[in-house]
Amino acid sequence: MTEGRAHFLVEPWSLTEVGVDLASLGVHESVFALANGHIGMRGTLDEGEPVIVPGTYLNGFFEERPMPYAEAGYGFPEQGQTVVNVTDGKLIRLLVGDTPLDLQYGDVIDHRRTLDLRNGLLRRNTEWRGPSGRQVRVTSTRLVSLTRRSIAAIEYTVECTDDQGDLYIALQSDLLANEFVTTSQSGDPRAASAMTRPLESELHVGRGRHAVLVHQTARSRLRMAAGMDHEVDVPDSATEDLEVSPDLARYTLAARLPAGSKLRLVKYLAYGWSSRRSSAAVRDQVEGALATAKLAGWNRLVREQRELLDRHWDEADVEVEGDDELQQAVRVGMFHVLQAGLRAERQPIPAKGLTGDGYDGHTFWDTETYVLPVLTYTAPGAVRDALLWRHSTLDLARERARVLGHTGAAFPWRTIRGEETSGYWPAGTAAFHINADIADAVARYTAATLDDEFDRDHGTELLVETARLWASLGHFDDGRGFRIDGVTGPDEYTAVVDNNVYTNLMAQRNLREAVAAAHRQPDTAARLQVGEDELELWARAADGMRVPFNADLGVHEQSEGFTHHEEWDYEGTRPDQYPLLLHFPYFDIYRKQVVKQADLVMALHLRGDAFTLEEKIADFAYYEARTVRDSSLSAAVQAVIAAETGHLDLAHDYWGEAALTDLQNLHGNSGHGLHIASLAGGWMVAVGGFGGMRDHGGRLTFAPRLPSRIRRLRFRVVFQGNCLSVTVTPEKASYRLVYGDGPLETAHHGEPIVVTAETVEREIPPPPDVDPVRQPPHAAPRRRNRPTSD
Repeated sequence: MTEGRAHFLVEPWSLTEVGVDLASLGVHESVFALANGHIGMRGTLDEGEPVIVPGTYLNGFFEERPMPYAEAGYGFPEQGQTVVNVTDGKLIRLLVGDTPLDLQYGDVIDHRRTLDLRNGLLRRNTEWRGPSGRQVRVTSTRLVSLTRRSIAAIEYTVECTDDQGDLYIALQSDLLANEFVTTSQSGDPRAASAMTRPLESELHVGRGRHAVLVHQTARSRLRMAAGMDHEVDVPDSATEDLEVSPDLARYTLAARLPAGSKLRLVKYLAYGWSSRRSSAAVRDQVEGALATAKLAGWNRLVREQRELLDRHWDEADVEVEGDDELQQAVRVGMFHVLQAGLRAERQPIPAKGLTGDGYDGHTFWDTETYVLPVLTYTAPGAVRDALLWRHSTLDLARERARVLGHTGAAFPWRTIRGEETSGYWPAGTAAFHINADIADAVARYTAATLDDEFDRDHGTELLVETARLWASLGHFDDGRGFRIDGVTGPDEYTAVVDNNVYTNLMAQRNLREAVAAAHRQPDTAARLQVGEDELELWARAADGMRVPFNADLGVHEQSEGFTHHEEWDYEGTRPDQYPLLLHFPYFDIYRKQVVKQADLVMALHLRGDAFTLEEKIADFAYYEARTVRDSSLSAAVQAVIAAETGHLDLAHDYWGEAALTDLQNLHGNSGHGLHIASLAGGWMVAVGGFGGMRDHGGRLTFAPRLPSRIRRLRFRVVFQGNCLSVTVTPEKASYRLVYGDGPLETAHHGEPIVVTAETVEREIPPPPDVDPVRQPPHAAPRRRNRPTSD
């Protein structure tokens, strides 16, 4: 599904399309998606067509599929999991006379849609003249409630705007299951697996303006229900009808509109699913949610949405002066990150959120490493829920470790429910760093919230079981230290290697955090049978962790021997041969010095406490020349380290690439769903790059610097019950507590400071003096921010 670049008006608090751009329709469907972590609805038009992927998803609701292998091996996963496009309740078809409103036909006089970031709404306004000459104005407002987990709603109005007398119209408001979806035939492994009619009808009921459909999947045996109800305001005479069948419930309203009059319909939707409850119970859950939503009414649902978002933006907003496009992109990204996880409630946060079926709806390490850091400091309750989901899958992870011949827990590289579903061993199971990434998220959340109950009942167990895996997976090597061999780091172009620096340093932190947690929670440690010998082993392994370094080059090796590999032929690689994984065999890629995405540079960020500034400068320059960024995960991390090592304008360029990945469809696949981790990168670069925020050892510190085009940066974070505001200009930074008991001990460029409600100001020192760095040909940042003359 390769599509063109979408175009939006540049506005600080909204995202607006003007006109109908069929060439980028799938991108608009993804970008205009609404979700709350439980329900996800792609931003398709109310009338259903034109459409690329209709897409309605429930978090955690999937179908199983067999995973055949030409040559199977011990420990290979046997079942895949694919997110299901569930019953579509967005559909409200409109017939003007006997002509369906379809923006591919007739005359579109005016059309615009706006994603409203302050109110959490998708607004649409279309004026259309049909082939018969009759003209109408259609406005709609769609919401997926952030306060009521099961609820979505649409306000839909039709107005007659011509002077040709009474107009007869019909509205068909549907619940449609097993909707036909056109799937991509591109062969791109990042696309979703096709499924035909995944839902089997169990129950369908309706009365008046109300209907519920209940379905179950054939293999995973998950059960879901979708319900709808309506309110109608009709200016003149009208008729109503309801028909309900196994896969379709349709409420039809036919009405006469005098010239200048308006019809208004409010459609309430409710969704629920379960792996255990009966059809009747799931139906009753949905009907109860519908009843309370309808009782509250449309205006209250809208007000609740605004009130929640007002609180969120008060604590989390990032203000950027000097780049209006990036200001918009950062807020759009933060909004989608919030939508992906706010009401997930013990379900995973998929790589695409609930905006599309890319990657089959799976969750990866992206969640813990990119998304949860944003939410930890802006919406920590969502992080708790995401980590509780990981904890709920511990038994599956323990069993996976046992199958692989190890102790502890081996969490899956990609999954929906908790089982490993990656069929490619080198880029799946071998990427054991997922375990340390989870541990890192646990330690970060615990330090940022001081949530002792979570630490005692869930966090410590996650830290202990992941530490046990590293103790089992690695070994001591004749006094040379602790080795972890045969693993794959973040760079999927360098697979099954020894002593990947990122993996080893993250495992080191994991081991040390487990020791600290066991001492902090002795009762939990006793329940888990953690003994002194085990704690001593973890400490020795952490202290002896191997970190390969090439003394001749003066740089760390991404993995042992990496700097001795043959260089990739960058000059001979054409622009149309990227991404490499679609044009070259992995065997050739694995043997060369070519990096898909930040790996050693990721270690410089997340384990920056293990490197000197001089080492960071040298390492960044070396790997910058070898990183092709065939992954959307790379630009944000490169931006953070570019900023830290003095390449501030380069960091600005990478910031644009990360934050605008989907708004400009930079990877050509945003129609499959948004790159939630890259969108999180917009915040990561603002706060971690130019704000210089680090959280090593559970303590926040700051080292802010701005690139040449940014005049001012302001952001807020929540930490240990405080809301901290940081304002950065080219000359100075100021810190103050917006609320909280305080005081907050932190540091500014290494100088300890204490922050209270009174503003603390410090001057910003100049950046390090460094030589320019270079990228491989055709791999420079995709968006260059250069000063323009006035």
